[in-house]
Amino acid sequence: MTRLLSDICYIRSGDKGDVCTAGLIARTPEDYATLLRSVDPQKVRALYGDWVQGTVHCYPMDNIHAVVVVMERALGGGATRTLRLDQTGKALGHALLRLPVVEA
Repeated sequence: MTRLLSDICYIRSGDKGDVCTAGLIARTPEDYATLLRSVDPQKVRALYGDWVQGTVHCYPMDNIHAVVVVMERALGGGATRTLRLDQTGKALGHALLRLPVVEA
């Protein structure tokens, strides 16, 4: 059975302009290594397809067992300009939890 990121981490996310930032926080210290294996820019890009037009960055934060994902040009021009329905940073951040977990 494939686990999803929602099984091993929490999400906090937001947006500013056309940039979405999401923090994936491992539920336990043991889950952090799994989180690192499961999230990278290519996987995030594949999840969102054409919705994310810019660069994706993934920053490990060892001190808090989290990965910060920054997606540029991800909101169709920004929350106040996009024609997308409810696709602000919180919605996009929660979509990240659908990524499959990469087991050791």
